[in-house]
Amino acid sequence: MASQSIEELYEYVLDRKNNPQPGSYTDYLYDKGLDKILKKVGEEATEVIVGAKNNRAELTYETADLLFHLMVLLVESGVSLAEVKAELGTRVGTKSRLHERQDWRGGQQ
Repeated sequence: MASQSIEELYEYVLDRKNNPQPGSYTDYLYDKGLDKILKKVGEEATEVIVGAKNNRAELTYETADLLFHLMVLLVESGVSLAEVKAELGTRVGTKSRLHERQDWRGGQQ
């Protein structure tokens, strides 16, 4: 079975943005714009949750769909994968600052 890295997926989606393939699903998403892409990300996130409750195969399938749509969102928004990796890097070795955040409990401390 073939595999694809997140980096390869991002590059594929970026290439489709720069070199549209009329009739492709990726081209359709870009043509419809940010609102459609956001809607799909939300739908796929919900399907990941349902898949996690059902079985491993469904979780895997839906996670792949979500990752694809997230890559489309990043490309559409001009956010590079390197930026996301850098943000993740800032979190390595740090304790959770959840107790410092007010928004996770609706502003209550």
